[in-house]
Amino acid sequence: MPTLKDVELKITAVKKTKQITKAMNMVAASRLRGAQTAMDAFGPYAGKFAEVLGSLAEKSGEEASPLLVPKDEVKTVHLVLMTSDRGLCGGFNANLIAMAESLAKEMKEKGRELSFSCFGKKGRDWARKTDMPVINEHLGVVGGNFDFSAASNPGRLLIESFLDGTYDEVHLIYSEFRGMARQVPIPKQLLPIPPIEAEEEDLDEDKPFLAEHIAEPSAEELLGEMLPRNVYVQIYNALLETSTSEHAARMTAMDNATKACNDMIENLTLAYNKARQAAITAELMDIVGGAEALKG
Repeated sequence: MPTLKDVELKITAVKKTKQITKAMNMVAASRLRGAQTAMDAFGPYAGKFAEVLGSLAEKSGEEASPLLVPKDEVKTVHLVLMTSDRGLCGGFNANLIAMAESLAKEMKEKGRELSFSCFGKKGRDWARKTDMPVINEHLGVVGGNFDFSAASNPGRLLIESFLDGTYDEVHLIYSEFRGMARQVPIPKQLLPIPPIEAEEEDLDEDKPFLAEHIAEPSAEELLGEMLPRNVYVQIYNALLETSTSEHAARMTAMDNATKACNDMIENLTLAYNKARQAAITAELMDIVGGAEALKG
């Protein structure tokens, strides 16, 4: 049985750990509010942008831009992996890395050459550990304060590499925020830009009418400007989703850790009381034994 001093030291250590996890939970909650506000504010813009782009792309066809045309033979694939820079967020990074491993395995089975761009240290470290070629790394973005340039600069490099034939396809792996307890890893094709089609409308359901957009200048010219920006919008939206997911995952993990600390303190307190009672009982037995010995 552990001594009273040992149990007391463990209780003190767990209480200090609880203070840390509780503080990290509060910090994550504060950052989550900011990240979720930014994500919600950008959502309507991204939705309307996709609506207008889909209308113009339907008029112009694939010939309007090389960004819409799939390569005849796909030999090189570039994956953009978004993870966090720090841990202590449960299975958040592990789930994203598992998705990247699955997609990489699928591409290798098809005989395609892989390369990576990594947002976040965790994804970069995994890619290096598994000898995956990391072309670009962007640290301190996910989970921090960033603006649209954090997406436009990497997006511009990806578009240039796609147009000059360095990459035949570009895929994005990020975490989609679906709630405090659910963050889902999502793979998405970034380049060539997949067909942007309106969902089939059910006549029995009341759905808003999708207006036909009148373009000035021509739809082809406007599409040439909007398609690259669509890539930036997709990357920026993925960064916002991943940042919000990271803070939510860390908040949940720290909340669970705080609850675990409470359970440990309760169990250690019980063990401390048992050890204390055993020590008192032993002392009483020594006193009684001594008294009986003196009587004899």
